[in-house]
Amino acid sequence: MLQRRHLLASGASLVALGLAGCKSATPNPDPGRLRRIGEARWPHRLYIEGTVAGGLSGIDYDPIRGEYLLISDDRSDQAPVRYYIARWPHPQAAQQPEPTGVVQLQRPGGGPWPDRRHAVDGLPVPDPEALRLRPATNTLLWTSEGDIARGFGPALYESARDGRFLREFPMPAMFRPDPALRRGPRDNLTFEGVALTPDGRFAWLAMENALIQDGPKPTTSAPGGPCRFTRIDLQTGQADRQIAYIPDAIPLRPLIPGSYADNGVSEILMLDADRMLVLERAYATGAGNSLRLYEIDTRAASDVLAVDTLAPGNHRPAARTLVADFAALGLSRLDNTEGMCWGPPLPNGKRMLVVVSDDNFNPLQITQFAAFEYADRP
Repeated sequence: MLQRRHLLASGASLVALGLAGCKSATPNPDPGRLRRIGEARWPHRLYIEGTVAGGLSGIDYDPIRGEYLLISDDRSDQAPVRYYIARWPHPQAAQQPEPTGVVQLQRPGGGPWPDRRHAVDGLPVPDPEALRLRPATNTLLWTSEGDIARGFGPALYESARDGRFLREFPMPAMFRPDPALRRGPRDNLTFEGVALTPDGRFAWLAMENALIQDGPKPTTSAPGGPCRFTRIDLQTGQADRQIAYIPDAIPLRPLIPGSYADNGVSEILMLDADRMLVLERAYATGAGNSLRLYEIDTRAASDVLAVDTLAPGNHRPAARTLVADFAALGLSRLDNTEGMCWGPPLPNGKRMLVVVSDDNFNPLQITQFAAFEYADRP
């Protein structure tokens, strides 16, 4: 999230002094669903093949090659749109993931995507946020939050593993920017998460916050409007279903009343064909971060793809079950966690859940990897 980068720089310094805000009441999670098994960090400004590794906002695991793919949301001038490759075979041993390469994602027709200083007429400046590997095609799906101020809406792209551009998926009209800002997506609060169904046929796209016409952003006293989760049929390339998800009110209060605070969906991940994990990430100046993991069943929510404006009574949002509050999982620190994926199976047969944080290229934040044993509901 680019807009948070400078705000976090000042807020993180307050956290470093040990100052904390008041935390709101937390719903009771399912006991024992997540157990921490490992944690590691990359050093600040780690250089990998001439690039600065940071801003890691999406992660996925390739079980065939045994490697993790990590997309960077770096939008600095002349920084390539890219993803990193890393291996992390022993998270239990606290060894940091070993970077093995970087791949530059190319624009349509080849060559690098433009940056903000060298914009090309008609070509978006991507703001990468999430990625998933399509095992059946060995290709990558990745999202961009777009650039609302320049008239570019959020997008879903598909690229080859070597970075070649393959296609862009058409999006419903509701995601087009409105120059008058009366409806449509808010800048930098769009496609923050992507999930792939186990059969590889569908991709779900998760909005971080609500569309303007659907409701406000969250506050410390009230949840915001519903976020739209949109399902894309990868065979037809079209959106075929959409549900509403209502995230928490901001669970942390900033140290100085009225200073910056937010909450929203930072990633989604399929449990099976219909059930989904939803990661909510919050930040409040002086209080730090909050991370909560929820489970939903997409079948239990009504289809809102044809609903122009979401309002109470015209739809049924997804019901949620709290899986875990990360504050209770024994991590050394909570930071701006934005990526989540399944890792290799654990020796006991259970799933390993892996997350990564986006340091915003801020020296007061961290690039944190964490691995957990995941237990499904009986």
